Amino acid sequence: MKANTIKFFSPEENAPATKKVKAQTKPTGYISGTGKLVLPPKTLEELGVEPLSTRFKIGAPDGKRTLKYLYLIPSSDEEGTFAMTKSGRGFSIPLDVILKKGGVDFEKTKYTFDITIFNYEEGVVGYELALGTAEPKPEYTGKPRGRKPKKDVGAE
Repeated sequence: MKANTIKFFSPEENAPATKKVKAQTKPTGYISGTGKLVLPPKTLEELGVEPLSTRFKIGAPDGKRTLKYLYLIPSSDEEGTFAMTKSGRGFSIPLDVILKKGGVDFEKTKYTFDITIFNYEEGVVGYELALGTAEPKPEYTGKPRGRKPKKDVGAE
């Protein structure tokens, strides 16, 4: 046997595989059927938000017709900000008119969102809400692409 055809193992390869650390899930919430952004208590705890005292500036990407992302920026100003209200077990922000203008049909479709933390300004942390629906993607109904399947000769 030639020396270049032998693969040698190391002691590290013989060590038992370590368990993978579970990926940390992103904080989530949903849009209610009445057009409120609902944030569960667990999500607020993960984000470190005090719901009764924190007010938010709410925005969206400029120049977009439909809302796919919302931005919540904590602010101490009373003017031009939204307050959270207690609803059920969680807290919510009513945004029904803004969501309708942004093309979000919350009355017929259940929307959820994942929250990502980003740095807005020096010392100010913002929250990006990526909107998505809970229903599966519709089945493709267009023209099939690629090679045509071969017909079975023995089946005739």
